[in-house]
Amino acid sequence: MQQLSGLDASFIYSESAHAPTHVTSILIYDQSTAPKGEVTFKGILEYLQDRVHLAHAFRRKLVRVPLDLDHPYWIEDGEFDLEYHVRHIALPKPGDWRQFCIQAARLHARPLDLSRPLWEMYVIEGLDNVEGFPRGCFGIVLKIHHAAIDGMAGVEMITAIHEQSADVSPPPPPGEAWAPERAPSTAELLSRASVNGLARPAHFARVMGRVVPGMGRAAAQMRRGDAAARPAAVPRTRFNGRVTAHRVLDAFTTSITSAKGIKASVSGATINDVVLTVYGGGLRSYLAAKGELPDTSLVAMCPISLRSAEQAKAGGNSVSAMVVPLGTQIADPLERLKFVQSSSHASKAFAEASDARSLSEMSQFIPGGLIGIGMRFSSRFVRLAPAMANTTCTNVPGAREPIYFAGAKCVSSWGAGPVVDGMGLINVITSYCDDLVLAFTACREMIPDPAFYRECLAEAWAELEEATG
Repeated sequence: MQQLSGLDASFIYSESAHAPTHVTSILIYDQSTAPKGEVTFKGILEYLQDRVHLAHAFRRKLVRVPLDLDHPYWIEDGEFDLEYHVRHIALPKPGDWRQFCIQAARLHARPLDLSRPLWEMYVIEGLDNVEGFPRGCFGIVLKIHHAAIDGMAGVEMITAIHEQSADVSPPPPPGEAWAPERAPSTAELLSRASVNGLARPAHFARVMGRVVPGMGRAAAQMRRGDAAARPAAVPRTRFNGRVTAHRVLDAFTTSITSAKGIKASVSGATINDVVLTVYGGGLRSYLAAKGELPDTSLVAMCPISLRSAEQAKAGGNSVSAMVVPLGTQIADPLERLKFVQSSSHASKAFAEASDARSLSEMSQFIPGGLIGIGMRFSSRFVRLAPAMANTTCTNVPGAREPIYFAGAKCVSSWGAGPVVDGMGLINVITSYCDDLVLAFTACREMIPDPAFYRECLAEAWAELEEATG
């Protein structure tokens, strides 16, 4: 039995029916590489059954403490049923890209069952008319609760169910036989909560001993006059209201090679800076077409992974965040890239100075019930509260070499993320081989025309590429 961290648990407390907090991996496969040139659903079940031991999240479920007096626990589920978690559907003809995105968005919008292991996999066949992909492809929509993984841990789960070749030989069995755990009684959970409550003040004091000096360094950095390090004013946009339960998603694919060429035009720029600049350009065009472009820059919240190399395979979340202006007030793409590079450099330095790891650990001390009440209260008054950011931009690196699922070669990989009240648009950047995928997930009411926003991103990329030669 393992207790969730405060940050992991916050994704449980903050979830609502109209704003679930899971993440989704979307993958497309060419089954012609599989043995006999096809992949069956029965074969997929057998393939997964041989590999569920490679990632803890597949067979663990939550046990919540009464009244959320303490953070929940993970236990090995004695009633784990693989066939419940893996579902099979098909697109009607013609099986094109728009149909696939609509289906994936509907699946992503549905909350997970919190009484079972927190993941679901949908095998979608019938992708027969998707430009750039061979006929007969199938897709996978893999939903995993954010309480179980962050972006980096999600990559490890994806790795667990893939191979480096079309060989479908099962992996070695686990060193120890898997065994389910007995669910703790209410008395046991309350007893643990009492013990943890007694130890919490000393832990809080140790964390504050690290946080206070870090905040002092951050304040000194701002006093030195680094304007780029100061928190940016956030204009209100259509993305800063209350979200509905309906989602849209789409993705634009370019190449890492192209991104490297673009970043070379500005000293110190990174591929992340290039992508943020493109999102800034896309949002500028989209909002301008609606007559809603603010005079000041939109601001993105960008998660920062705090994992060390040794923590790469651990579950749960280890993240902080920084805020970066996207330069939506700048028409020239090259000048926007320079602006984003300077802003992101300063924001990252500010996050490092303030000891982001210790700040994220502060969530351990906030009572779960209070988090839930606070989220429900804030969602009611989201239109009145100042916006913290206009969108989220998160980077999830993927495999640099081709990967295979049940013998089928993966030909595309991207992701969808949760949207919440006050921030109804999340942009998810993923990579696979040389592909660089700029994807997004949004409330359907806020972006009723996802294909148009995708076009805006594609045009922003082309303009930046042209401006940088």
